[in-house]
Amino acid sequence: MANAASGMAVHDDCKLRFLELKTKRTHRFIVFKIEEKQKQVVVEKIGEPTQSYEDFAACLPENECRYAVYDFDFVTEENCQKSRIFFIAWCPDTSRVRSKMIYASSKDRFKRELDGIQVELQATDPTEMGLDVIKSRAN
Repeated sequence: MANAASGMAVHDDCKLRFLELKTKRTHRFIVFKIEEKQKQVVVEKIGEPTQSYEDFAACLPENECRYAVYDFDFVTEENCQKSRIFFIAWCPDTSRVRSKMIYASSKDRFKRELDGIQVELQATDPTEMGLDVIKSRAN
């Protein structure tokens, strides 16, 4: 079903891969992109559970928008192993205006399709989604 605001549909594979990340923990991260010609959000890249946050950050293009989901593991002050699922809207300042508008208008509906997101970040440059930011937002 297409998004009324931007006309973007969400490919079933997006929901399937997210469910695998959330329930089976078979992926560390997923990078999604909007295919403008097909008017839908698709999976662009999937990260293995062994991949690091740096590997994930390196997958985001320097001058194109993307959506991403990252499963962040951490240890609390009480020494408990925890995990938070982050939704990151990556819209660098250097990306095309049209692209920024399409990603901005499709974000809320796309996020609703991915049930189980715990933290949302909006980033326009790498410093806004650095590991220090992720750690501070996880608690």
